Amino acid sequence: MSVGKYIRPKAATEIPEPKIAKFLFADTRLAWLWLIIRVYVGYQWLTAGFEKLTGYSITVGNTFGTKVGASWIFTSHPGAALTGFAHGAIAQASGPYPAVQGWFAWFLQNIVIPGSGFFSYLVTFGELLVGIGLILGVLTGIAAFFGVFMNMNFLLSGAVSINPIIGGLAIFVMLAWRVAGYYGVDRWLLPLLGTPWTGSLSKKEMERAREAIFPPSTN
Repeated sequence: MSVGKYIRPKAATEIPEPKIAKFLFADTRLAWLWLIIRVYVGYQWLTAGFEKLTGYSITVGNTFGTKVGASWIFTSHPGAALTGFAHGAIAQASGPYPAVQGWFAWFLQNIVIPGSGFFSYLVTFGELLVGIGLILGVLTGIAAFFGVFMNMNFLLSGAVSINPIIGGLAIFVMLAWRVAGYYGVDRWLLPLLGTPWTGSLSKKEMERAREAIFPPSTN
């Protein structure tokens, strides 16, 4: 008997999640774990963004409050620091084992460097907003997504540093977006906003409560 006739791809509309996935990424009992992870990742982004904004470090340790460089935007030449970073990345696009792909070097040379002033603001405030969003648990999944997006751009530029670590952790935060911000603003914000496929969950709860008190007429 052929098993092929029992395979009906068009009839398979949904593959249920395994219980372990639900427990890890959708159970509020593990919200404390995602709180630790997201605050750590958010702290890394916040400190990086603050250094680009002011030139001063707020990293816990010996460098706290000390000047570690120049501001990326509050300077007479906004974009100079990013231009230097881009040139360093482009230099890694040559040789037998380039760390930067040719297409990305082209992007840096022709898009980023000419618009370095704009991209300096984008990177600086992007890092700050991602850090604040993750620490406070505001739209945690979206904040983690943009964090991963910036991680990928830094990695494509040949800058490894801590990017693989916080990028990998942020991917898990994205998967746990339903509960990652439970100990944060998302605990109240997500039910209010809902999702594009559910609408406002708070509004639905109010409608159900209203119908329980004033059931619709059957006439």
